[in-house]
Amino acid sequence: MQDKISRHPVPKLADMPEDIRTRIEAVQEKAGFIPNIFLALAHRPDECRAFFAYHDALMEKPGNLTIAEREMIVVATSAANECQYCVIAHGAILRIRAKNPLIADQVAVNYRKSEITPRQRAMLDFAMKVSLRAQEVEEADYEALRAHGFTDDDIWDIGAITAFFGLSNRLVNMAAIPPNPEFYAMGR
Repeated sequence: MQDKISRHPVPKLADMPEDIRTRIEAVQEKAGFIPNIFLALAHRPDECRAFFAYHDALMEKPGNLTIAEREMIVVATSAANECQYCVIAHGAILRIRAKNPLIADQVAVNYRKSEITPRQRAMLDFAMKVSLRAQEVEEADYEALRAHGFTDDDIWDIGAITAFFGLSNRLVNMAAIPPNPEFYAMGR
């Protein structure tokens, strides 16, 4: 792990509140390492809890968006926001969940030329509009998604995932949180 993972204080695992420490240890056991974002956010326990509660509510819920499609949204919009951490970390998760070692790089560089379905392309077109020009979203954007079988709840999920990771991208960039080296090789 890098010596410096944030411009802000990073508490020692032993000094963290028990619930946060327990969550981090569970992630470490599953992944084999602790993602830097967990350690960096732990210095503000209430915000850390709220961040991961909303993350889980968006990314782990059942619905018409697959877990891989949710990660596609993160990778495409994080690339547009120039967030290296989220592109690398969620790119690894996308490769694993999609069972495709090429997809994350394709989506990060230019999702329009990726090996994705027309439905996924429409989803990412909308996510990019929310990410870069949310003030321009109009009913025609909803109709385009509905034509691909997305419900209004699905459309909310696409927008909410995009917005949440816009927040995450900005925090990570502001605090200079680097991706863990382990992410680069995962799912390849």
